[in-house]
Amino acid sequence: QVQLVESGGGLVQPGGSLRLSCAASGSTFSIYAMGWYRQAPGKQRELVARITNGGSTNYADSMKGRFTISRDNAKNTVHLQMDSLKPEDTAVYYCNAESRISGSSWGQGTQVTVSS
Repeated sequence: QVQLVESGGGLVQPGGSLRLSCAASGSTFSIYAMGWYRQAPGKQRELVARITNGGSTNYADSMKGRFTISRDNAKNTVHLQMDSLKPEDTAVYYCNAESRISGSSWGQGTQVTVSS
């Protein structure tokens, strides 16, 4: 099993920045990719960004150039740097880990609100 704990959400003004962090524990040796998803009220959960053990990344089109995902394999953490935030980025952000043993694991989510 893999457990995930997110931190770093909050309230920010449009144009501002936030940095989310996610710490993995448990069977971390089995993780081959980690990522961030988000879910806004009334909408489906969607991919924000994903990074593999080898460092390959992919982003949703609307986040390219504004968000940056990074990973510290030694510390089993993944970060999401979010810049130039917009009101439409308001959502609950979830950390995800893909494991060869336990499949997909999710964190509890952290609220990001972009508002003036």
